[in-house]
Amino acid sequence: LHTKISMSDSTKNVTDIRKQKQLLRKKIRSRIQSVYPSPSSSASDDDINAAKMRLTSQSNQVFDQLFKLPQYEAASSIGFFLSMPFGEIQTRDAIQRMVNKDGKTLYVPRVGMNFELCDMDLVRCDSNCDSSNLEGKLFYDDWPSNKWNIPEPPTTNSNVATPGDIDLLIVPGLAFDCNLHRLGQGKGYYDRFIAKMNAATDTEKKMLLVGVCLEEQFLKDGTIPISDHDFIMDMVLTPSEKF
Repeated sequence: LHTKISMSDSTKNVTDIRKQKQLLRKKIRSRIQSVYPSPSSSASDDDINAAKMRLTSQSNQVFDQLFKLPQYEAASSIGFFLSMPFGEIQTRDAIQRMVNKDGKTLYVPRVGMNFELCDMDLVRCDSNCDSSNLEGKLFYDDWPSNKWNIPEPPTTNSNVATPGDIDLLIVPGLAFDCNLHRLGQGKGYYDRFIAKMNAATDTEKKMLLVGVCLEEQFLKDGTIPISDHDFIMDMVLTPSEKF
């Protein structure tokens, strides 16, 4: 006999998963704040400097693994995020290499000013954005920043990604697990974007989804609860392992 799930049971399951995610987000955020105190915290300068060094080291280890992947080498176009100034994996050094050494076509997020929409595009940065002629300068350094202090492509840039444009999408997250499940910040930006990009695309052209995270964000012994709308990664990279 098949068990029929009532609407109330289904709603209860969704509510339970939402609560589990909220608790897990609180736990991971507390862990991150403890290990990587921000400059505005009450932590000592020595602790903050040590955290910066650890953050840079872990970030570089993750992207060293990425650069060795045959999927990365074969990809012409990369979807990549610009990191917050602190408290998450740092992408600046990796972007420098992608643009100036590897010659990848880069697409970066633009959320816009209406944060209630929870919608996101990825916008192409053309080769003329290359700033390698200026020491330490990158194409996004003069862009306006959003409320998270993350630079975003100006609205005058209309080169928005469409299905099939991006070969490999590097996905940030608050946490990941061995099942390649991802826990986002709770707004659904990436799940909506992936759905929009992959739904109308041939299987051969679907974006490869590569999650990246710090050691403190990877749940080796736990499992992240997921809902129907949550996308599972194709691969997850930590500083020490590939899953």
